[in-house]
Amino acid sequence: MSILDRFVRQKSPETGDISAPLLIIEPMRRAHIRNIMPIEQQVYPRPWTARVFVEELEQARAGKRHYLVATIAEEIVGYGGLLYVENDAHVTNLAVHPLWRQRGIATELLLDLAWEALRRGCAAMTLEVRHTNLSAQHLYTRFGFAPAGVRKKYYESRDDAIVMWCSGVQEVAFASRLREIERSRL
Repeated sequence: MSILDRFVRQKSPETGDISAPLLIIEPMRRAHIRNIMPIEQQVYPRPWTARVFVEELEQARAGKRHYLVATIAEEIVGYGGLLYVENDAHVTNLAVHPLWRQRGIATELLLDLAWEALRRGCAAMTLEVRHTNLSAQHLYTRFGFAPAGVRKKYYESRDDAIVMWCSGVQEVAFASRLREIERSRL
């Protein structure tokens, strides 16, 4: 299934139409950067600069990164990315605007990133998550990530990061897990 074909379906309050597409996931482009910066600045105490995103997208064009944005009615509500290190994929960021949280947007973004890691032939996925961010830890656990270590004072030289790994990305069980997550959201 293409990332452009998937979107969250909910009942539209205006029309009552259950099949109205509300969330679209698409590849990040330079034109998106100005609209993701307000989210970046709200969700990260030390946000990336626009220049960092430009450089990351240059790496994406070279096949070393993969970035996505989530939009609802043409408003960017979230984004996420991967960087490739040998046979592994590292989740660089996964962010949802605070007003749009708890609606499955992070799940959709992570699904697309995970499918991309599988298509790319990655053996494992990894990420860091703030030790206090329990909702993100729960999401990652649902995808098969498990704690593998701690990076002391990783965030702003004060908060610890839990390093999480998801191995077996090329195994049938991983694709089955992703399909189950897809089914559970409908």
